[in-house]
Amino acid sequence: MSTGLILGIESSCDETAAAVVRHGTETLSNVVASQIATHAPYGGVVPELASREHLRNIVPVVRAAIAEAGITLQDLDAVAVTEGPGLAGALLVGITYAKSLAYALSKPLIAVNHIEGHIHAVLLEQAELASESLPLPALALVVSGGHTHLYLAHRNGESWRYCNIGHTVDDAAGEAFDKVAKLIGLGYPGGPWIDALAPHGNPAAVPFSFAQIKPKVHRNQAHGDDWDRQFRFSFSGIKTAVLRYVQTHDLSASIQARRRALAQISNPKPADALRLCNEETLNLIASFQRAVVDDLRRKTFQAAEAFDAASILVSGGVAANRELRVRFTAEAAERSLPIAFPSLALSTDNAAMVAAAAWPKLLDKEYAPADLSAEPSLALGR
Repeated sequence: MSTGLILGIESSCDETAAAVVRHGTETLSNVVASQIATHAPYGGVVPELASREHLRNIVPVVRAAIAEAGITLQDLDAVAVTEGPGLAGALLVGITYAKSLAYALSKPLIAVNHIEGHIHAVLLEQAELASESLPLPALALVVSGGHTHLYLAHRNGESWRYCNIGHTVDDAAGEAFDKVAKLIGLGYPGGPWIDALAPHGNPAAVPFSFAQIKPKVHRNQAHGDDWDRQFRFSFSGIKTAVLRYVQTHDLSASIQARRRALAQISNPKPADALRLCNEETLNLIASFQRAVVDDLRRKTFQAAEAFDAASILVSGGVAANRELRVRFTAEAAERSLPIAFPSLALSTDNAAMVAAAAWPKLLDKEYAPADLSAEPSLALGR
């Protein structure tokens, strides 16, 4: 007898996660083992260390998710796992474990695209709140440390279909947050530090701007697909602009002093950094965040208008940014467009989103092949 229960497993980057979700709409458990402390000294994720931590965490995390859900492994209808994109070694830990578990239980194995999971994090919570479903098609902005994508999402029976209409050509937005935070002597991951400090600065102090992206046009694109260029993102330039500002305004000494001071504090927080930042540094932080958020906001709403999107959803780690939520919500209200964000717990990588995204695939019997392996550069949609 079907229970509608799916165990989701996520290990695409630096968090080992497992969750049990019923019918793609009810979260019974959601367990995450973070690796922030492991990677913080390096200012970014070290792939080999991430894989080792996943190996240590995968068994206890899955056990905790099953126990928290109050079920047994035999109660499951399927096991779902992130196939990609992500770090190859990290993905392989989750995939190998999920394949072995599904085989031992004689349960179907379902492969999930990590980016699709982020979209379903929003859809899952919309369903749990028993609120009206977002009108379709929805424009989804998936914005995190590894991804900045725009998708037009719509239903096709039980399944979902996605059209990729925008993406970053270099750094993802979250990656820019991390690198800028590291550059100016803040902690890792950088997003929460910049988010916390930006309200203390003047966002108009430093006039950052984004140049228009003009990629080389292939012959078969010369008369079409203009939207593919119009809605591209690039965040490497603003990272370089911050570096130049630091150099031309002689901020290096204060940055080194801030790094040393924070290193002396056990488990430092953004509040500790506030007293170590002068007005000029806080203005730089606020201006950087405003520029990134504005670029994301402008292109997202332009795309929504161009493709007649009936709603907008924003997901991924950067969706937790407070200024982004405020500015996106305000513009959505002006345009009378429904908009939805995930809770903070489901903004970052988690397994509930994997299990939720797997539910339509289970209904369609879209099972993973026996030779399923990691796809570090896996794309979503067309």
